[in-house]
Amino acid sequence: MSSPSGSRPLPRSESDTSPQAYRLYGGEVPDYPRCMTERLAYWARETPSTTFLAEREGAQRAWRTLTFGEAMPRVACLAQALLDHGLSVERPLMVLSGNGIDHALLACAAMHVGIPYVPVSPSYALLSEDFVKLRHVVELVTPGMIFVDDEARFGAALTAVCDEQVTCVATLPSHRGLSLETLAATPARAEVDNAHARVTPDSVAKLLFTSGSTGMPKAVINTQRMLCSNQTMLEKRLDFLSRHKPVLVDWLPWHHTFGGNTILGMTIHNGGSLYIDDGNPTADGVRRTVDNLREVSPTFYCNVPKGFEALVEHLRDDEALRTALFRNLEMMHFGGAVLPVHVREALDTFGEQTRGRPVPMLTGLGSTEACLAFCTEEASGTPGLIGRPVPGMSLKLVATDDKWEARLKGLNVTPGYWRDAERTAEAFDDEGYYCTGDAMRLADPEQPERGLIFDGRLSENFKLVTGTWVNVGILRLQLIEHFAPLVQDVVIAGESRDYLTGLVVLNVPACAQHIGVATSSVHDLAHDTTLHQWFAQRLATCRRGQASSTCLERLLILDTPLSVDRGELTDKGSVNQRLVRERYADLVGTLYADTPRDARVVLPAS
Repeated sequence: MSSPSGSRPLPRSESDTSPQAYRLYGGEVPDYPRCMTERLAYWARETPSTTFLAEREGAQRAWRTLTFGEAMPRVACLAQALLDHGLSVERPLMVLSGNGIDHALLACAAMHVGIPYVPVSPSYALLSEDFVKLRHVVELVTPGMIFVDDEARFGAALTAVCDEQVTCVATLPSHRGLSLETLAATPARAEVDNAHARVTPDSVAKLLFTSGSTGMPKAVINTQRMLCSNQTMLEKRLDFLSRHKPVLVDWLPWHHTFGGNTILGMTIHNGGSLYIDDGNPTADGVRRTVDNLREVSPTFYCNVPKGFEALVEHLRDDEALRTALFRNLEMMHFGGAVLPVHVREALDTFGEQTRGRPVPMLTGLGSTEACLAFCTEEASGTPGLIGRPVPGMSLKLVATDDKWEARLKGLNVTPGYWRDAERTAEAFDDEGYYCTGDAMRLADPEQPERGLIFDGRLSENFKLVTGTWVNVGILRLQLIEHFAPLVQDVVIAGESRDYLTGLVVLNVPACAQHIGVATSSVHDLAHDTTLHQWFAQRLATCRRGQASSTCLERLLILDTPLSVDRGELTDKGSVNQRLVRERYADLVGTLYADTPRDARVVLPAS
């Protein structure tokens, strides 16, 4: 499908190694800025009094706001301070803290003068005991400066990985750190303008790290071209962005591409207002999100499926919250996983109750290596639909086993991995397409314009002993829906076995509500006989009429939470299926015992 309209399949090219390759092209992309801070400077001139960023602070959780007019001079001063401290491409800026105004200002300051900015998951510093991943990150990127919001909170990590060659900066310094205010008081000189003039679309804007679920994290080069072109691509695909400036309430972490490139980038590119949500998709975190949404009505609301699922439970019985959320809402968007049908239906119902019509729910698919690469344009009820390639991007689908692997080429695709020529070479095929490892298929082969359906990660799929392939991504979605709302996730096991089984991650609040208690621990719930009976009945109905590749014979309910620190969970709540199967091999073995003797095992009801 090499024409811009993506209208028809083509035979494989000579360089394709598969029996057949399909191609789609997203269409032309308009001109894009040279670098991200060109747009920041533009809005500082055109709309200086518009709120750029806002965050909660202090015991009273009052909003601290920053306008575009206030932000740009501060960025210039911080940029001068970074240059004065000798930061460069070889000695970049690393940020260990989560989302925040100071974080954003430093990131913009670095990118403004061609210094790569490296946001790192706070969990590497705050949840780790050995700092192995953090030490790997520091050794790979050789930062010249590390920023944290509170030095005391990050003290152990800083001591473990920083030598005297690294400058530590903090909003709240306590030991060796410099005050951010000291840096911000540095007068900007001509050196800033000169350095900014040397920034090109090929300059490294940031280094984003992969999850490291199958080894040590890789540093993905994100160029100015990637970030700027991707925002122009989204502006063309999502026409509401050109009608008025977006207002966003968002928690998605900036060390991931969704939060750091799509959301923060959308705010800068379109002159919008980002209210930094200090919540997250957990029982406690969603309460903070609810407080924020009561006060700020977004025009575009993004979340991961687990975030929407947690929010729905609050929206259900709170008319004032529904009114606040849907008042100005033009579109919603989810990513990172598939949205369960019952959550989607609830959001549609709330939209009808509040606005007289459902608010369109968009979805897409992005990656650390390609920013947001696919996006729907209108609401659709097709499970797994991720839309078409964004304008300016080419897609090649290549047959791999019984799937089609997606390979990407375009302005939004990385040139490779930082200081890792070997893995860079492995990541691209002989035509220069980035090999994603994601499986996709056309929603309708006769109408390619209807978009693509995500068909799972190739690395997650496996074969039963019969040779039958198990599509883990699709099956997982079906199981989550079948066992809704009591499960958060299901890890599917059965590689080289006769049949499938599953490790169940409970939705603790929903389970507690189901058995009629206010709160309960995951350990107690995993051993609760009422829940076991419910799962046994649901497992029995799930198995009826199913083939071996879509039928689970046994479940084991996990009685301890999965860990972000160990890589079992991402910051956004997604489960690493293969890693959990490997790490919990003893429990998988229990599931396949002739007579399981573990109280957590559930067999189908008779």
